[in-house]
Amino acid sequence: MKANKVLLVKADTRAQVGIGTLIIFIAMVLVAAVAASVLIQTSGVLQQKAQSTGKQATQEVSSNLVIKSIEGIRGTTCIDSSMANNISLLRIKVGLNAASAPVDMNQVIISISDGTSTNNLLYANNDKTYGSDMKNFSTTNTAAENLEELLGNNQTNPGNNAKYYYTVEKIRDEDGSFSQANPVMNSGDLATVYISAVSDADTVYCTLGHIHVLSYPLDSGLVINPRASVSIVMTPEAGAATTADFITPSSYGTTEEVQLYP
Repeated sequence: MKANKVLLVKADTRAQVGIGTLIIFIAMVLVAAVAASVLIQTSGVLQQKAQSTGKQATQEVSSNLVIKSIEGIRGTTCIDSSMANNISLLRIKVGLNAASAPVDMNQVIISISDGTSTNNLLYANNDKTYGSDMKNFSTTNTAAENLEELLGNNQTNPGNNAKYYYTVEKIRDEDGSFSQANPVMNSGDLATVYISAVSDADTVYCTLGHIHVLSYPLDSGLVINPRASVSIVMTPEAGAATTADFITPSSYGTTEEVQLYP
């Protein structure tokens, strides 16, 4: 007689564990997908900010004016051509650094100090700060005509033109970007900036270099006499400010035009 067979049944619970693992796996995939989308979005924002910052940094480094030279002009009388004891007009030759971005002179602020007084000057066609542009300035005038308006005694408030504004005349402008209405300088351009330095004692001189002032010039508030310490700062809309510091000669002698810088 054969012995009864004994059947053993082994308990296997792995299938129950597999469902839980699948749920966890799906949850991890969803979390990873959400995290990936957040990272992609964040990286895109950071890239845009980096590009913007890089562009601004490049402008700050490359977009700036270069002062080539500064000459001082002494006023002369119309009667006997006697000359003023002080500098009456500054003639500043400016250009741009190599590979510089264009510079709009209409947005350039020039600060000039004679060691005692300081004038903050805008381009003659700028009406954003003082509410109006230079008195009698015209975009149809030549640069020489607007320079006469800068110096002339034809303002409602005496001296405002000389105290608050400067004018610019182009020297080299191959692409035709520069005009009195739109004074934009590109790389390679050269221009002359005129700043009135007429002092109260020099308002009797009617000729300044090649400019014949039909009415006597008005006081600019500056006095650039011999041994004066002069500081000029040109601040463009974008880019580094350009500074020129110099001390005027101990005597101007008999020269009408005086080299001041460099």
